[in-house]
Amino acid sequence: MEGRCGWAGLDPIYVEYHDTEWGVPEYDARTLWEKLILDGFQAGLSWITILKKRENFRAAFAGFDPHVIAEWGQADVQRLLNDAGIIRHRGKIEATITNARAYLEVNATEGFDQFLWKYVDGVPLQNAFATQNDVPPSTPMSVQVSKDLKARGFKFCGPTIVYAFMEATGLVNDHILSCHRHSECAAMALPAKGR
Repeated sequence: MEGRCGWAGLDPIYVEYHDTEWGVPEYDARTLWEKLILDGFQAGLSWITILKKRENFRAAFAGFDPHVIAEWGQADVQRLLNDAGIIRHRGKIEATITNARAYLEVNATEGFDQFLWKYVDGVPLQNAFATQNDVPPSTPMSVQVSKDLKARGFKFCGPTIVYAFMEATGLVNDHILSCHRHSECAAMALPAKGR
């Protein structure tokens, strides 16, 4: 389609993700956590690899239920390392268990959604990039969010991973200006009182 972010390409899975999910403001704490975990697994790989395996990840990780995952140990790590349907990376698998525990703590004290949305005062940032080349891999804000997540015990959440996550979950609208989804996602940017 004319006027779509170039990274979406022609793969139907990518196009569907771009047109219906990427950049849509996500306010559900558990869904935000799942997306952060998947962005961590994506590090060093292409996002299409994760999209094609997303349902396998959900099955392997108990529907991304942090209460279940937080109780897992080395036997579960080994089980997941043997699961060909996911990315079999020990560090990322172990980080998911650690991140489940960190998520439960943050969510219990202030709400994981509130923790993240406070960086943009509850309203998605609207960027106005003309081309994909103008979009930065990270920003001072993603550096700060990464630092704060790590201080809370999270792993695999560097500034670049965090920025990709912020784009995906609509904390920032990085659809390029000529993309039909830029204005559509901007229209979804409701202030906290409007939700």
